[in-house]
Amino acid sequence: MADLDLSAPLASSESGARVASLRKVVFQAALPIALVVLILAFAAVDRRVVSAANLMNIAQQTGYLALFAMAQTTVILTRGFDLALGPTVSMVSVGAALAMASATTAHQEPSVVLLVGLGAGFALGAACGLFNGAVIALLGVSPFVTTLGSYNIAIGIATTLSSGRPVQGVPDLFTRLFYGGTVLGVPAAIVIAVAVGVLLHLMLKRTVFGRSLYLIGTNPRAATVGGIPVRRMLVATYLLCSGLSALGALMLTARTGSGEPNLGGSLSLQAIAAAVVGGTSLAGGKGGVGTAVLGALFVTILSNGMDLVGIGGYVQMVVLGAIVIAGVVLDRARLERR
Repeated sequence: MADLDLSAPLASSESGARVASLRKVVFQAALPIALVVLILAFAAVDRRVVSAANLMNIAQQTGYLALFAMAQTTVILTRGFDLALGPTVSMVSVGAALAMASATTAHQEPSVVLLVGLGAGFALGAACGLFNGAVIALLGVSPFVTTLGSYNIAIGIATTLSSGRPVQGVPDLFTRLFYGGTVLGVPAAIVIAVAVGVLLHLMLKRTVFGRSLYLIGTNPRAATVGGIPVRRMLVATYLLCSGLSALGALMLTARTGSGEPNLGGSLSLQAIAAAVVGGTSLAGGKGGVGTAVLGALFVTILSNGMDLVGIGGYVQMVVLGAIVIAGVVLDRARLERR
């Protein structure tokens, strides 16, 4: 009787493992390579792209967008997303500016005015997050429908409070701290984004709360069976998302020097695009701070380069939408291969 050859299946298994490992390496290197190619391509058209001043501008813009991408990532991990992120930014900007203007009119100390503005901004952000989380987790309404509804609510509130016009009265102290301030020569936007990124990374990777978000996104039924309070976790996640969005809104308000009812603009799409391009899966359970930051850097460089070479804003929206679709298609292809 001939001996069985057991080496062939083993060799096949080892070959498959090597191929899978190679695919993983290629995928991880794809975005950094794309970033370099993107910069070189824009620099070939306009040398200003690689100037020191523009690179610093890209770093600051990435700091702002990274905050919103990280906020979006937290809810995407649980198979949700927040379409109302942009309008929430506008609502927080207007509300905080109005609160600071009122406190200034009442002749409060600058430090008190600052605290009033911060309190109003974070309170509005928390209200929006609590509303989204409660409707999604407790009433079982889909994240798409819920955040689409709160999208319009937040726009309506921001426009009504401001009468559709910028709200003046933002104190100099607020602007200096959140926009003009530096730490060892590093602009405030970058410092705050790095600090938030480190804290959020530790929370996602080193705490029960963070690990639970991955499990909820990967298998909600298993999370429930495992004793995780899924509903409370979802409410807390949307609160976290809106809290980060409120922080970004306050930073942008300091940059503009006024409360802007249109400040959120296309931030919802940009934040989702950054998260998806970075590698966060809309199917849930995959992503993190690193993917959000890389994606934010890609979107910022793309937008900045298109501005410098004269590509209009409407065309940029088309490109951004196409990138989101391409990212989702690639993510789905990865899932099917698995």
